[in-house]
Amino acid sequence: MRCVKPLILFGIGGFLYYMIEILWRGYSHWTMFILGGLCFVLVGFINEVFQFQLVKQMFLSSVIITVLEFICGCIVNLWLHWNIWDYSELPFNIFGQICLPYSILWFFLSLLAIIIDDYLRHWLFGEEKPEYKLF
Repeated sequence: MRCVKPLILFGIGGFLYYMIEILWRGYSHWTMFILGGLCFVLVGFINEVFQFQLVKQMFLSSVIITVLEFICGCIVNLWLHWNIWDYSELPFNIFGQICLPYSILWFFLSLLAIIIDDYLRHWLFGEEKPEYKLF
């Protein structure tokens, strides 16, 4: 079960990330499933290991997602030239791969990811029911 749990969470997170892109932009790319799965597993890992207050988890989650998007963007957009996204027109962007407005958006969306991860762990794997401290 130890190896299966991260794979299940990866799949659910990848699917959710992919669907968020479909809802937001009207399309996505298969690499976003992989990126989303990785982000979801790492966001859940923060809570399992550190058990920070919710706002601190959200901030760290936003940083992790932004860093992973930057790495992924450098690979798929700048190196492979797949042109999956380009934030060049948005303010405070770095090489068009990440930008401040989306990092802020990930801060708020990470709340949803944290709660979904916690309840999936509770319902699917019998882990402790989540409780939250905002600050």
